[in-house]
Amino acid sequence: MSDGAPGERLARIEARLRAALQPQLLRLYDDSALHAGHEGAKSGGGHYRIHLVSACFEGLPKLARHRLVYDSLHDLMQREIHALAMTLQSPGEAAGSAD
Repeated sequence: MSDGAPGERLARIEARLRAALQPQLLRLYDDSALHAGHEGAKSGGGHYRIHLVSACFEGLPKLARHRLVYDSLHDLMQREIHALAMTLQSPGEAAGSAD
């Protein structure tokens, strides 16, 4: 599969996350430009940051939440995503942090 344009890559990431985790909130940021010249950037892999709120995370520890995200993006993690920073919350946690 071709990596495609950065916008296409973001659309693929978003579609995968939405399909797998049915988020109430999904914010996806492309931070790749901040890492230009970085070794991972040379291979074409992007640097991304997500904030995702999903009922799927209810009662799960941080590691299990990360695994759910990685499972939904597994093949993209091999080439298209070099780094992924995650803020993952259940709806209750997100409501509590809205202050």
